[in-house]
Amino acid sequence: MAQPLFSPDGKSLIMPRSVSDSLISQKPTNQAELLAEAKAQFAIVINLAMQRLDAGKDLPEMTRWLIGQLHDIRQKAGLEVWQMLVPIIQAHPSAQILQQCPFTRWSFEKPRGYSGDAGLIDFIYGHEAVAEEVAKATPVGLQIFEYTINAPGPVAVRERRDILTRYVDETAARTASDTEILAIAAGHLREAEASTALSKGEIKRWVALDQDPQSIGSIIRQFEGTSVDPIDGSVRGLLTGKHQLGTFDLIYAAGLYDYLSDKVAIKLTQICVEMLKPGGVFLFANFSDEMSDDGYMESYMNWELLQRSESDMWRIVGASVDAEAIDARVWFGTNRNIIYSTIRRLP
Repeated sequence: MAQPLFSPDGKSLIMPRSVSDSLISQKPTNQAELLAEAKAQFAIVINLAMQRLDAGKDLPEMTRWLIGQLHDIRQKAGLEVWQMLVPIIQAHPSAQILQQCPFTRWSFEKPRGYSGDAGLIDFIYGHEAVAEEVAKATPVGLQIFEYTINAPGPVAVRERRDILTRYVDETAARTASDTEILAIAAGHLREAEASTALSKGEIKRWVALDQDPQSIGSIIRQFEGTSVDPIDGSVRGLLTGKHQLGTFDLIYAAGLYDYLSDKVAIKLTQICVEMLKPGGVFLFANFSDEMSDDGYMESYMNWELLQRSESDMWRIVGASVDAEAIDARVWFGTNRNIIYSTIRRLP
């Protein structure tokens, strides 16, 4: 698997080309033919979609259909040809209509300067923090939004949040009042909102590490007076040893590995496992190569992710740890759009 060039340095947050540019390792010999075919396929698809948009009927279903068609075009064209098609899609008049969807628009415009920010994820959660943005949407935008946040990817993201909450509460039940947790690239830490252990004061320390000052500010405001400890810090700070945070019963990185090369992912995994207490668990998640929203996300949303397969996840685990010192699992979420790995440090 070719590696992206992303350097997690605390300042250069994720931009789309940092993922895609370096995933392309080999040019197809019939590139021109493939591009012409992809253009023709898109022209047919978007003509039908525009007819339905103009009619203004059943736009959630139209959006579902379009997302599926874009995924199929992407799969058939191959990554390099698809990357040549993306600017054509983004320049099409359909983009102005689809970006009336507040979720799609936020992703494309990137108000925080990078992809996949915590504000964007709040749309998926239906969080009150973005209610004003949703309220400003046009009627057409709201109909498109009705499906985009219920596409397989967002459904998997909501399940991921709930999985994190469950792991936190199960860890607290196992370790009692000494529970220490680390969230890497914590975003707004929305999984904490439903944590029974946090609400009951059963967590000693919950470190929330993020390099976005707006995310840190949100956590400070919401969780003041709790055991949540927001820290403005980066992955690079962990890799270089700048952040000396202690040891933890649970460490997780839920929305980060989608942007990390294998080299960085392996190094980060090594460090996280070293930071576990005996019996502690490290969980990391990644969008899988079975995700079905990728064409729409990469084009109309300008949101690229590094997808990983089950074997990709096992490769990271295998290169990161001593197999005799850990117990590891790799498993899929319910709809297989997100894949997880858990590594437990043996006592």
